[in-house]
Amino acid sequence: MAGIEIVEVTNKRLRKHFIDLPWTIFPSDSNYVPPLKMDFAKLIDPKRHPFWEFSDQSLYLALRNGRAVGRIAAIIDNRYNTHHKEKMGIWGFFDCLDDVEAASGLFQAAEKWNKCRGMEFIRGPLNPSTNYEIGMLIEGFENLPALMMPWNFPYYLRLVEANGYSKEKDLLSLRLNKTDPLTEKIQRLASRVRRKTQVTIRPLSKKNYYADIRLLVDIYHDAWSENWGFVPMSENEIAEMSRNLKRAMETDMIFFIYYSGEPVGVALVLPDFNPLLKELDGKITLGGLIKYLFRRKYIRGGRALMGGIKKQFRNLGLPVIIFDYLNQLLRNDDRIDYLEMGWNLEDNDAVNKLELAMGAHVRSKYRIFRKSLV
Repeated sequence: MAGIEIVEVTNKRLRKHFIDLPWTIFPSDSNYVPPLKMDFAKLIDPKRHPFWEFSDQSLYLALRNGRAVGRIAAIIDNRYNTHHKEKMGIWGFFDCLDDVEAASGLFQAAEKWNKCRGMEFIRGPLNPSTNYEIGMLIEGFENLPALMMPWNFPYYLRLVEANGYSKEKDLLSLRLNKTDPLTEKIQRLASRVRRKTQVTIRPLSKKNYYADIRLLVDIYHDAWSENWGFVPMSENEIAEMSRNLKRAMETDMIFFIYYSGEPVGVALVLPDFNPLLKELDGKITLGGLIKYLFRRKYIRGGRALMGGIKKQFRNLGLPVIIFDYLNQLLRNDDRIDYLEMGWNLEDNDAVNKLELAMGAHVRSKYRIFRKSLV
């Protein structure tokens, strides 16, 4: 690999290059939405982010003639491996110029690091787990992604496949616009469920915020426990999430489903901050603070991050209540013009059919890759 050097990130200077690399890869007129640098720096810092309390990492840069042209993280999520009784390694936070040698060197480094620690296969991209941003965009490059949805150039797929990775799972993101024709099927189904069951909806309470966050996580863990890739959140991850949600949420966009007075379902929608993050370009300045204060100019949508019903209550038709509420929220709320729903597993037919029945359309597709290390 003449001209290519793969180096482990071991000091502040290299860590800064790792954080800043996307500004080398993606021009400002692309659809890439940079994270706030301070948030990303915390996410990858083992001393500051709770994910690393139970996980291990090694960060790598690809240098060509001394210039950073690519990056990757090698990760072991011990909480996942214990939960699933697997030996899974992870690659994540991958970004690279269209440079076959650089990409190959990065993947080899991540694979070697994981294999030396006894991992039997490697999966990615997970940034750093399914509780965060995941997947590589393979369809929908023309669209600005929604909150916590990645964007990359089409050539990324070629670089990944050239290193022996194959598809493990595709993920879908569906969008419903306020201007899309109103479909009555969901409303009819929801009315039928309401007639046959004692179901009510309650938005998240500011007064009892932390108790409601605990309730949200408990329902999430029950509803998603059998899903592909699921890993339960740790107590400190829950605390971190609660702090982050508090600064971003609209309380009526987070709601609980009650059946006969018992909380059995939950849905979490956040304002789609990505148009604003695009404007901020990774940093908060005086101008950025002004844009944030007038964020309604930029934020006109919602990202439905999560919804689920406890396993015990799924045969009552309650998921349709969630989608009916989301549909009514979009149609009646002047704050939002669209809802982005995902990610959805490609083979989750029940959820995908309900969202299509609402009038939504598949907007983007993402892929998770896998490779054996044995």
